[in-house]
Amino acid sequence: MNDLLAAFGLSGLKPFLGTLVMPPVPLLLLAAWGLWRMRRPEAQRSGSVITWTALVLLWGLSTPLAGNALLDLLAPSPPPLGAAEIARLQRAPQTAVLVLGGGRKALAPELGMADLKPMTLQRLRYGAWLARQTGLPLAFSGGVGHGATPGPTEADVAQRVAAQELGQPLRWVESRSRDTRENAAFSLAMLRAQGVRQVVVVTHGYHMPRALAAFERAARHAQWPAASFVAAPMDLHPHRPGVSWGDLVPGPEGLAATWLALHEWLGRLAGA
Repeated sequence: MNDLLAAFGLSGLKPFLGTLVMPPVPLLLLAAWGLWRMRRPEAQRSGSVITWTALVLLWGLSTPLAGNALLDLLAPSPPPLGAAEIARLQRAPQTAVLVLGGGRKALAPELGMADLKPMTLQRLRYGAWLARQTGLPLAFSGGVGHGATPGPTEADVAQRVAAQELGQPLRWVESRSRDTRENAAFSLAMLRAQGVRQVVVVTHGYHMPRALAAFERAARHAQWPAASFVAAPMDLHPHRPGVSWGDLVPGPEGLAATWLALHEWLGRLAGA
């Protein structure tokens, strides 16, 4: 699906299409349809069932219990890098740490300039830490996403933040990519030209399965069988035993977890 949109020059519609199929919009539309049906006496029963079904689903999908369960099911993360894995990466030849962008703000009023979104800053911070621990060069991939406000690219902002705030300058930046598929294709071409053969991919745990699939697919398309990838997921959530009442209360965190799980699952299905 992603390749089809790109072939017809419709990649810019991805944010709009995503909004239509991701919660809460479909459930709100379903509830509205049920209420509309209830205006007719002969359809009141079915309209009531449709409306209540939509509301119950919206409640359930907004709970931490459902959100975390969907993340585990639809976007399972590989384990974090342990001390032994980090030790093996220390000054490994032809290896680079690559941070994938996750969005930027075209203008942060308090700074008077563009800034990284919290998700991107989290990834960059962990990537910088990992580069210091291993002595490996640090790279970043991210341009201006589909439908985003024009302005400096993620890579431009990340380069400034890495050098001035994290004290870990970027060796290479890729600033053309608009999504995960392009992150993989463009950054692999850049790193291959620099003699890199092993890429330590840094991104959120829930995003890692889709990211690794994109990199492996890009390596096949580039006919580069020598490329290898190491998963360095971050922001992992430990499993808690049992269920508390708070896990059943709907809220923004639960809905965000559900949204992320469905976004990653649909993204893998679409080849994005």
